[in-house]
This record gives sequence, structure tokens and C-alpha cells, in this order.
Amino acid sequence: MSPQRSSENTKSDEEKPPSKLAILISPHLKSLAKKSKAVRTEFYPSPQEDCVSNKSFVDPLMEDQFVKTRGLVHKYPNRVLIELTLSCASYCRFCTRRRMVSDIKKLMLTEKDINNMYRYLKSRADVNEVVISGGDPFTVPAILKYALQKFDKLKSITVIRIHTRVPVSNPHSIKPDFYTVLKKVKKPLYISIHFEHPDEITKPTIKVINELRACGATLLSQSVFLKGVNDSYETFYKLFRRLPELGILPYYIYRCDPVAGAEHFIVPFKKELEIMTKLRANLSGIACPTYVIDTPNGSGKIPVPLNFWGFNKARFNDFLGKRIDVRKE
Repeated sequence: MSPQRSSENTKSDEEKPPSKLAILISPHLKSLAKKSKAVRTEFYPSPQEDCVSNKSFVDPLMEDQFVKTRGLVHKYPNRVLIELTLSCASYCRFCTRRRMVSDIKKLMLTEKDINNMYRYLKSRADVNEVVISGGDPFTVPAILKYALQKFDKLKSITVIRIHTRVPVSNPHSIKPDFYTVLKKVKKPLYISIHFEHPDEITKPTIKVINELRACGATLLSQSVFLKGVNDSYETFYKLFRRLPELGILPYYIYRCDPVAGAEHFIVPFKKELEIMTKLRANLSGIACPTYVIDTPNGSGKIPVPLNFWGFNKARFNDFLGKRIDVRKE
């Protein structure tokens, strides 16, 4: 990796460069980054972010075209994505939504917005799952509380899922009364915590994990292949073996999206396949996540066969059955 710019304790760390993802690094991560090169690479900016090729996209998943009401994305038939905020406790440099994440004023949801979502969902009985993400919903506990109360009342909604990195990026920011809010959710509640490296599993993070489990939530994890951070079998084996011991089921591991500004994180596809095949051969079923590519142009999350099978790596069928030819790396 190229040398990282920005000092650790200056005000400029938390200022937003023009038209770029902001730089925000929590005290917890600043301390951790002094000991972990992997964590530093994840959160500290690099000059490589300015290297943008014609193979990248601003909105690789084409989410914006599926917005039905402010903050609600309805792309898949039976579930919706709620972009509850564009703020995070710290900003990952590989963020898929870096086109808008950190532009906090662009999306500051109100109770009126949540009520509009409620009305939309009430009219769509085919939707049974709400996925609350962002940004990071744990950074806006008040509006998250209101959203949970509203969605929990809908008979058609049978599953509520929350995606967060706060337990990793700023575990000290979670207040005791926040857990009380989660305990009041009557529907099955799933919380997906994003982990990229075993160095992120610290004592404060484990404390939050235990509190979340005590709320009755089922804990999942999501990870992303990142060059220079976790692109080795040994790193992921250590991470995925540890997570179930903490009561977390590894759910998905993604190929890094070809988002403008994050291309330098992309790992060669062949290497990812080799790592995942070895992981599946050496981890139990509850410890090995599903390897997926959230394919560009809105084609959806496509599970990738491993090297136990021979398959055509140059094409795939999207979630609607359409055949897609893969662009060369």
C-alpha cells in the first residue's frame, strides 16, 4: 500500500475533502491502528483513492434507481433496504456508498420519512423483511428507535435486520439504554456486524457483542475481500473460527465492489476463489460464510461456486435469470 496521509490527531482527520468520502476515525480505531496495519489501511485515506479507471462505477449496485420513498430502496421482491442515515462512526475507505455516505445533510431522516416508509410497506404485503443500514443506523439511535417501533407493528414484516460496524469502529459510543430499545423488538431481530480482520475483535467489541446477544438478537457477520488487509487464508481462517465462538454466524463474504475511489482494494478473483475453497475445506459449516459478488449494473448478489466444481468464470445468471458476461479484470 502507498503511504497513508493525514495525521492521527489533527482536526483535518475529520474534515471532508471536496467531493470525496470524509475522513472520520474514532479514538478507538486510532488507538487500534497504531498496532494494526490492516486496521490502518481500512480507515486511513490513501493517494490511490484518486486513481479511478473506466472499470469503476459511482453507484455500482444501481441502488438509486430503486428508491421508492426517501431512504427506502426496494430492489429485491420480498425485502427493502432502509438507508437510515449517511453517517458512520468511522468511514471505511472501501465503502460502496461513498458517493453519498458522509454527506450527512443529504439524508437526515425524520419521523415523517419513517411514516412514509410505513405507508409504503403497508401497501406491499409481499415484503416481509426490512434491512436497516446506511451509513450506520447505530449512530442515530433516536430515529432507529422510532423506525423499529413502526416496522415492528406491521403484520407483513416478519424479519427485521440491522447492519452496523459501530461495535467494531466505536464500541464505547453505545449507551446502555440503546440495548433496552432492541429488547423491545418483538419480531425476530438479526444484527449483522461487519468484520474485516481478526485485529478488530477487541475487549470493548466483545463486550458489545455480549450485550447484543443478551437482547435476544441473532448475530451475523459480513466481510469484504480487501487487498492489503485480509487477502490471505490465514487471516480469514482466524477471523471466521473466532466469530462463532463469540455467538456470531459468518453470513456473507463479498468481493470488493468496483466503486470509484476503492479499486485499489480489489483482490484478483482467482485468489479469492482459492482462499474461499480452502476455507470451506477447513472450517465447519457454521463458520464459513457464503461467498457472493454483488454484481455491477444492479444484477444482484450472486453466490460464487468454489473450486470443488468446474464452472464458467466468464459468465453468470443474475437473480432474474438473465445471463451476464463478465468484464475482464
